[in-house]
Amino acid sequence: MTIERTFSILKPDATARNLTGAINALIEKAGLRIVAQKRIRMTREQAETFYAVHKARPFFGELVDFMTSGPVVVQVLEGEGAVLKHRDVMGATDPSKAADGTIRKLHAKSIGENSVHGSDAAETAAIEIAQFFSGNEIVG
Repeated sequence: MTIERTFSILKPDATARNLTGAINALIEKAGLRIVAQKRIRMTREQAETFYAVHKARPFFGELVDFMTSGPVVVQVLEGEGAVLKHRDVMGATDPSKAADGTIRKLHAKSIGENSVHGSDAAETAAIEIAQFFSGNEIVG
C-alpha cells in the first residue's frame, strides 16, 4: 500500500464533549499519523462550500447549521491506505450499525451528530485538505 493523506473533522458534538483526545487516540491506534490539526469555528460559507455536494438534499440547511454551531477540529491524517483506514475506524454513519470499537459506536450521539467526518476518496481528500490547510501547515 502507498502512503496517502485523508481529511478528518471532529464535529461540534464531539468537541462540545471534550472528545478530541479520545478520538485522536483511536485514530492513532489505527495506525494513522495526525500531520496537521487545528480547532476552528467553521463559517457558514465554509460549511456551505464543504457540503455543496448535498445542497439539493433536504438536510443541507440543518447540516450547515450543525457544523457552524460550535468549534470543530480539522485534521490531515497520513498513513498506508489512510482513506479506507480512517473510514474503518470511524464506523458506519448510523452509530447503531457501527462496529464495536469504532469512533461512532463509542462517541456518536445520532446519525446526524456522529462525531466525525472523513474523506471518501483520495481525490476528495485533496480538495477538502486544501479548503482548510495551506501546504506549510502540514508537517509530515
